[in-house]
Amino acid sequence: MIKLTTPISEETARSLKVGDEILLTGKIVTARDAAHKLMIEEKPEFIREHLLDGVIYHCGPVVKEENGEYSFVAAGPTTSSREEPYQATVCEEYSVRAVIGKGGMGPKTAAGLEKVGAVYLHAVGGAGSLIGKMVKKVHTVFMLEELGTPEAFWVCEVEDFPCVVTMDSHGGSLHKDIAAASQKVADDLMGL
Repeated sequence: MIKLTTPISEETARSLKVGDEILLTGKIVTARDAAHKLMIEEKPEFIREHLLDGVIYHCGPVVKEENGEYSFVAAGPTTSSREEPYQATVCEEYSVRAVIGKGGMGPKTAAGLEKVGAVYLHAVGGAGSLIGKMVKKVHTVFMLEELGTPEAFWVCEVEDFPCVVTMDSHGGSLHKDIAAASQKVADDLMGL
């Protein structure tokens, strides 16, 4: 396991390879569809400092509030492919070094990761309550009223968040490799 702490330098991000197992500690920012669209269309300054050499997590958390303090009940990854139209531009605009989600991303994001020096980290789907325990503190939230709980920008602190590099800054993609191997097996089975 590689222990990785935010902020992440470009050099460190570029040193990571597909298959590396990561325990991530530090500040991350949740962002889903509405947040990515906002970052492209309006380029908000309020989130810039939190994303510089930072991490975006594709997550719509379940959050509770007690005495004015927020905490995560569940924080499982959401499907990343929905952010494909935006992710490369967001990574470049905000100097993002890692994106966490599930299911991988496409060629536009892969090219963006290579260009800026960033990686895609796969988190385990279906483990939302367990991952929620890795979130030790919610620092702040942006756009809660405007976007709602799942779509807001949650800036939080994680400790030993387990994930795997499945897309790196050298063109490596476990998702692409598995799709190609699966297609070959399917073609062989069908006699193609």
